[in-house]
Amino acid sequence: MLASAERWTVKCQDTADGSGDVIINLPSELLASLGLGGGDELTIEMIDGAIVLKPKGNV
Repeated sequence: MLASAERWTVKCQDTADGSGDVIINLPSELLASLGLGGGDELTIEMIDGAIVLKPKGNV
């Protein structure tokens, strides 16, 4: 886990399936620093106006 909070800006892509879901492509540097890979599950929450993603197993 990162020692301190970092901010990353990414664009959300609409899945265009009417679900309201979005696709977020996370930078490979961020994934590597968190020990994550494609297909890993994350939790999402809004904290102080920022969207916060965390690995699902570490909440």
